Amino acid sequence: MDMEDTSKLKIFTGNAHPALAQEICDYIGVPLGKAVCGRFNNGEIQVMVNESVRGKDVFIIQPTGAPVNDNLMELLIMVDAMKRASARHITVIVPYYGYARQDRKTRGREPISAKLVADLMSTAGVTRVVTMDLHAGQIQGFFDVPVDHLMSTSILAKYIKSMKLENLTIVSPDLGGVTRARELADRLGAPIAIIEKRRPEPGVAKVMNIIGTVKDRSCVLVDDIVDTAGSLCEGAKALDKAGAMGVYAAVCHPVLTDPATERVKNSCLKQLIVTNSLPIEDYKKQTKLKVLSVAPLLGEAIMRIFHDASVSSLFDK
Repeated sequence: MDMEDTSKLKIFTGNAHPALAQEICDYIGVPLGKAVCGRFNNGEIQVMVNESVRGKDVFIIQPTGAPVNDNLMELLIMVDAMKRASARHITVIVPYYGYARQDRKTRGREPISAKLVADLMSTAGVTRVVTMDLHAGQIQGFFDVPVDHLMSTSILAKYIKSMKLENLTIVSPDLGGVTRARELADRLGAPIAIIEKRRPEPGVAKVMNIIGTVKDRSCVLVDDIVDTAGSLCEGAKALDKAGAMGVYAAVCHPVLTDPATERVKNSCLKQLIVTNSLPIEDYKKQTKLKVLSVAPLLGEAIMRIFHDASVSSLFDK
């Protein structure tokens, strides 16, 4: 979106993902704001904003991935600093929303941490939130400020289309991910299949059945998060055993906690396609990993918000 006059637009970043913030600034054509997130001797977070933000529209780019608590506190303290410096609007760009998997009570005496994080952001002074591929879409309702929930589907679909896979089938790794799989499948004109599984305990998944045709087909497993990759690799193994011609995975958020890297490396997956919504350490990068950039999508969202233009059209891109 090409619009002039960005003098009142300010983009800042904490320590969570400065490379993504710089890429977004390069896309938009504005300099990255001058701010420092450091630490006092006792470990407390110190934020210094080294330029005026009075009357400006401030955007803070900060995914709340590992270390989640440090990155979340940096974000909250930066928002407070901007609010006290008389910023006109404070929009937080949180490509990965930490604690999103704690969105409801499944047992007695459990917290709903995703709601708590939303309250913390609102209290700090956030006036708008932009995020991507929430684990549970209803988290948008936890906020009393506008939330723009962007999807990585368009980015993933464009790349998968370029792969020219034969007899393509999009596979949901569980019953809860059918909507996500259907959206990607519709963009690619492909059928879907579903892996039915159960979780005997947290972090453990057991494949029970595969619904749909996968034999002699190129299968792409689609999910929002790849964490330890246990569930993903088990799903790929089940598809391979069922006669799939080749198994790939397309996931937005590469959390990739140990032993994810080794699991993917040793799995039957031909390729794991992810985005740069989170930074990926060098030791986690491997030949099977393909990283796609979300900077253009987030850059477009920032410009549309700044110019009071419609953001909803980006949902269909």
